[in-house]
Amino acid sequence: MTPPRYQPAELEPRWQKVWREQELDKTSTNSQQPKYYALSMFPYPSGNLHMGHVRNYTITDVIARVRRMQGYRVLHPMGWDAFGLPAENAAIDRGIHPARWTESNIANMRRQLQSLGLSYDWGWELASCQPQYYRWTQWLFLQMWQMGLAYQKSAQVNWDPVDQTVLANEQVDSEGRSWRSGAQVEQKLLKQWFLRITNYAEALLKDLDQLSGWPERVKTMQANWIGRSTGAYLEFPVVGHDEKIAVFTTRPDTVFGVSYLVLAPEHPLVSALTAPSHRLRVQELCQELTNLSVEERTANDQPQRGVPLGTEAVNPFNQQRAPIWIADYVLYEYGTGAVMGVPAHDERDFSFAQQYDLPITQVIVPPGVGEITPLQKAYTEPGILIHSGEFDGLESPITKEKITQTAQERGWGEQRVQYRLRDWLISRQRYWGVPIPMIHCDHCGVLPVPASDLPVLLPENINLSGRGLSPLAQLTEWVQVPCPECGRPARRETDTMDTFIDSSWYFLRFADANNDQGIFDPEKVNDWLPVDQYVGGIEHAILHLLYSRFITKVLRDQGLINFGEPFQRLLTQGMVQGLTYKTVQTGRYLTPEQVIDPQGECRDRETNEPVAIFYEKMSKSKYNGVDPEQVLGKYGADTARMFILFKAPPEKDLEWDDADVEGQFRFLNRVWRLVQNYQEHPPKNTSDATGAERNLRRVIHQTIQAVTSDTTEEYQFNTAIASLMKLTNELTDYQGTNSGFFDEGIQVLLTLLAPFAPHLAEELWHQLGHKGSIHRQPWPLVDKSALVVDEIPLVIQIMGKTRGTIPAPSQADQATLEQLAKDSDVGQRYLQNQTIKKVIYVPGKLLNFVLEP
Repeated sequence: MTPPRYQPAELEPRWQKVWREQELDKTSTNSQQPKYYALSMFPYPSGNLHMGHVRNYTITDVIARVRRMQGYRVLHPMGWDAFGLPAENAAIDRGIHPARWTESNIANMRRQLQSLGLSYDWGWELASCQPQYYRWTQWLFLQMWQMGLAYQKSAQVNWDPVDQTVLANEQVDSEGRSWRSGAQVEQKLLKQWFLRITNYAEALLKDLDQLSGWPERVKTMQANWIGRSTGAYLEFPVVGHDEKIAVFTTRPDTVFGVSYLVLAPEHPLVSALTAPSHRLRVQELCQELTNLSVEERTANDQPQRGVPLGTEAVNPFNQQRAPIWIADYVLYEYGTGAVMGVPAHDERDFSFAQQYDLPITQVIVPPGVGEITPLQKAYTEPGILIHSGEFDGLESPITKEKITQTAQERGWGEQRVQYRLRDWLISRQRYWGVPIPMIHCDHCGVLPVPASDLPVLLPENINLSGRGLSPLAQLTEWVQVPCPECGRPARRETDTMDTFIDSSWYFLRFADANNDQGIFDPEKVNDWLPVDQYVGGIEHAILHLLYSRFITKVLRDQGLINFGEPFQRLLTQGMVQGLTYKTVQTGRYLTPEQVIDPQGECRDRETNEPVAIFYEKMSKSKYNGVDPEQVLGKYGADTARMFILFKAPPEKDLEWDDADVEGQFRFLNRVWRLVQNYQEHPPKNTSDATGAERNLRRVIHQTIQAVTSDTTEEYQFNTAIASLMKLTNELTDYQGTNSGFFDEGIQVLLTLLAPFAPHLAEELWHQLGHKGSIHRQPWPLVDKSALVVDEIPLVIQIMGKTRGTIPAPSQADQATLEQLAKDSDVGQRYLQNQTIKKVIYVPGKLLNFVLEP
C-alpha cells in the first residue's frame, strides 16, 4: 500500500480542532510545578498578520512549548493593544465606529494566529479597549494622582498637524517628524497631563545593572535616553531685578569665560526681564519659533537665531556683567531652560558668539600651551585654567569640583545631578483612547473621578468627522457632570491617554486577566511575574520598555507587587525583509512584474529606467511584503514556522527567500517519509549493539544536548533545526539491525521537532500508535554515557609523514594502540622489517613511529 502523502492543509486544521477540544494549551495551576512566563509584545490589531508578527510569535511559542515539556507550568497569553490613532483614522475614512473596526480586526487576527498553531491559552485574552481592562488603566492613573506622580500643566508641546494631537518627545523622530503620520511636528503651548517618570530616573538607570538577560545595546539605549549627568547648578543675579537666572552646567570649570546668558524663548522670566526697547524684537522671535520642532531649532546646519533682552546678569565669580539673550537652541524643557554662554569652550556657543559679535574669553589652555588669540574654534578638551582668579594654574578636571564647592559655600549654587529624561506627556486630543478620569470644577479645582464610578466609559454616539478639538469635548451631555465634592456643575476631562499607558502594565493583568474586583490579585502576579522571557522588536527598546519599568516600580512602591523589574530576559528579534525593486533616478518602488532583466541589468518595464534590487523591511508601499496566508495555504504553518526559525538567528534581520521556504517543506517531507518507511520496514530487534548502533545513539543524545541548549539558553533556533536535520540524515542512512536504537531515534526526533513543527510531530506521533499528545511528553534527557566515543580514527605517521588511519578504542593505552597499528594494513605495509626507535603518541589523535636509519 502506498504511504499517505504529507498534506498540511488537511492535518493542521484537524489537529488544531483536537487541541481546542482537549484544552491542550490551558494554563496549569499546579503550584508544585515551577512557573515560566513566556510573552510576546502584544500587537496592535491592524487587521492582518505580517511576517514580523509570525516571527515574533513563533519564537515565543517554541520557548513556551519546550518549557511545558520540561515540566513547567507555563503562562503564554495573547492580547491586543487596541486603542490608538490608526483605528480612529480608519474609522473616519470608512465611516464606521472605531470599536467595530477594532473588533473585526481582532477576530481576523485571532483566526490567523490560531492557524499558525500557536499554543496560547485564549481564556486569558484581553484587549486594552475593553471597559473591563481600561477601568483599571484609569484606576492606575488615580493611584499616580494620589502619589503626586500625575499632574497637569501648561507646556510647549509637540503637535502633529495631520493627526491633530499632542506627541511625547519620544514619538518625534530625529528629523522632527511624527512617528506615526510622518508630518513635520509643530510646537504649541497647551495645558496637558504628565506623569513624573523623572522621579524614578535614578532607579530606572541604576536597575539596568540587574538586567543580565537583556541585550547590552538595549540597556545602553535606555541609559542614554535617561541621560544622567553630574554638574553644577549656578545662579546669576539679574541687574536691576530681584530674579536670578539658574543654569545647569557640566563644565563649571569654564564659568570665568561666561560672556552672555541665554534663556529659552518659553522661559517664564523672558517677559519680566525684557527691556521695553527690546520687547518687539523679542516677541517677533518668540512667535517665529513657536511652530518649529526641536530638531529645526537645534539643527547644526542652520544659522542660529537670537535677540538680546536688553538686560544683564552678574557672574558671581568675577562680578562681570553678561548680556541676557533668548535663542532658538535653548529649550525650556531641558535642564533649567537657560544656559551660560562660554563661546571659547563650547562649539555651539562659539558659533553663536561669532554670529552676533559677542566676546570670546579663553579660560582653559592645553597643557604647556599659552593663550591662543584669536581662537579659530572652541577648545573643548581638558587643560589648565587661566583668567580664572584663584583657580589659575589648576587642571580643569580637578577645578570642576573646587568651583562647585566654592559656589555652594558662598550661596551661588550647588552640585546637582540632572537627567535628559523628561516627564511623560500622556494627553491626547483624540477619541479612541482611555478617558482621563478627572473632573474640573470652578469652585473645587481639579478632582479625581471617585473610584466607585470607574470606568469612565467612552460614549458610543460620537462624531469623528473632524480633528483638532477633542471629539469628546463636543459631547455636552457627556462632558457636563456634577462636581464629586460640592455637587455644582463641573466638566469631565476631554483628553484621552497616550496608548503607551495601556501597554505599560498589560503583562501584569495577564496573570489575573479575568479579575473584575481589582486590577489584579497581588498573590497571582507575584507568583507569575517577572516575565521569564519577553520577545519583541528593537523599535520598542526605549518607549515601551522604559514606561513598563516605570509603572512596575510605581506599583511596587504602592505595595501591590514585590518586584521592581518586569522582564527578566529580553529577546529583540530582527526585521523580516523582502526583496525590493526601486528605480534609480525617480525612486519609485516597483512590483516584480514591472521589472525586466535584459542582459543582467534590471530595468523598469515601462520606462526602461535602471532598477536597484536590495532587501528592505517588508511594506505594502514597497511591494516587497509576503502574505502569511498565502504561505500557509501553499506550504502549511509548520513550514512557515520552520523557515522563520531556520533562516537567521532571532536577533538578526531575516531576508525572505521562497527557495528556502521550499527547502524547509522538503525537509518536513523527508521526516514524513522517514516515519512512513519505519512503520513499513522496521529494523529487526537484536540484543547486540554494533558500532553503527552506538554511533546512532551518540548522535541522538548529541542532538538532545544541542537542541536543549539552543532552545533554552542561547536561543539559536537555526542551529537547533540544523541538529534535527543531521539526526534525520543519520536515521535515514542507518544500516544497523537493532530496532531499539532506531525506535529511540525516531521518538527523540519527533519530540524535539514538536515545538518547531507541532502539527506534523503530533500526526506522526499518533501514527506510531501513541495515545497522548506529543506536546505532553517529557522533554528528552541526555544520557552522558551515550556521548562517549567508543572508537576514534587514529592517525598513523611514519617518520612524521601521515600514512593512514586506523579505528582504535578511545580508552586503550599506548602499548595496545602500538600493537594495533603494527597489525593494521598500514603497519603491515610500512613497519615490516623496520627497527622502531621510538613512538610519539598524541592522545586521541596520532601515533608517530620514528625508525632507525
